[in-house]
Amino acid sequence: MIRVGIIGLGKMGLSHCSILGAHPEVEVAGVCDTSGLVIDGFKKYSSFPCYTDYKKMIDQSNLDALLIASPTKFHAEMVDYGLERNIHVFCEKPFVLNAEDGIRLSEKADARGLVNQVGYHNRFLGTFEEVRRLLEKGILGEMYHFLAESYGPVVLREKGGTWRSEKNQGGGCLYDYASHTIDLVYFLLGKPTAVSGTMLKSIFSRGVEDAVYSSMELENGLSGQLSVNWSDETHRKMTTQITVMGKKGKLIADATEVKIFLKEANLQEGLEKGWTIKYLTDLTESVDFYLRGEEYSSQLDHFISCILNKGVQNKSSFKNATVTDQTISKLLENAKQ
Repeated sequence: MIRVGIIGLGKMGLSHCSILGAHPEVEVAGVCDTSGLVIDGFKKYSSFPCYTDYKKMIDQSNLDALLIASPTKFHAEMVDYGLERNIHVFCEKPFVLNAEDGIRLSEKADARGLVNQVGYHNRFLGTFEEVRRLLEKGILGEMYHFLAESYGPVVLREKGGTWRSEKNQGGGCLYDYASHTIDLVYFLLGKPTAVSGTMLKSIFSRGVEDAVYSSMELENGLSGQLSVNWSDETHRKMTTQITVMGKKGKLIADATEVKIFLKEANLQEGLEKGWTIKYLTDLTESVDFYLRGEEYSSQLDHFISCILNKGVQNKSSFKNATVTDQTISKLLENAKQ
């Protein structure tokens, strides 16, 4: 059994706790949160050892792995504390606020042979995995443009602040939502190397942006647009979509389906001339425990599998996440200009 400790019992921490608590290869050996109300609830309704000090939990619980779902400003110190004690670490996104910390922690984890993962769950969605496979097959021919979008009804009125509305704590649309979209661009299309024309728009929030718009250029020369807005009430929930255009056709994908338009049929892939639609239900493997979406269980199953089977290469490593952190730094700097 893999003994896991969980730091942070907010929305994502609770989700991860539920999934890991049902995992056949995992024992939740400790949970930690600074909220006395939350910890009192866990003491009353669960059998997990409870802590308000993450260092004490790590030092006393004989952990194999650590899951960090705290506010982003604490990630670097918590990850470092775990790595120093040779503990495998899963950290929620975005990884860290300072990309230099990300590089240092990535190198430390690799040097110690520790499994390291960041919670970019789009990498585990069947639709986006299929997009990656099809693009690697070259079905669109030479690609010339992409559009990466995320929209949703997260902030729809002016309201009091939480840590999510404070930039120095990792709040705002860029860190909290655009990071997912940036990471997806990297996963599917290539490493972002330059940004231009960046606009960070405050709509309802004070101190942070509610929308992010920018032009991006990738290491392979492909260019495209980033468009993220979490104050868009025309969407029932947060929705991420990517559109890729090439000389042979066009591809549009989100969390539910992949739509492929080809000028000529690709018989090898079973794709007709014109539009072909592939659905998430046909592209996603089942999971033992379903909560919110298969991708949330799949990413944790992958983390545990990487610990148990040392030959498995992690799909969402610290190193990959640091590229997204570096891109966020570029967007922030470009927006100032």
